[in-house]
Amino acid sequence: MPTSPPRQYYIQGVTAQGRDFRPSDWAERLAGAMSSFRPGGGQGGIGSFIGYSPYCVPRVVDGVKCVIVNEALRDIEPMAWDFVMNFARDNALRVVERVDPAPP
Repeated sequence: MPTSPPRQYYIQGVTAQGRDFRPSDWAERLAGAMSSFRPGGGQGGIGSFIGYSPYCVPRVVDGVKCVIVNEALRDIEPMAWDFVMNFARDNALRVVERVDPAPP
């Protein structure tokens, strides 16, 4: 039975009033706070590295700074999912749902 791909949510750096959200590095800060939520969990020790989680990454999409949040984060850590989505709600940021087509 085929499974549907996880949805992705684009948290856009534009408020409900149409203003750019500040500070300008908000997307990197938010994604950095979520960096430990990765497949297999966070790996500590000497072999660890700094990088974004594949479930929460900053991007510029059509000239708008965004954080792309993969719905799989909800299954891995519901509190992290709530943190990210509440951040968007509390700051009146636009959130756009996107479903990627299934791979061939």
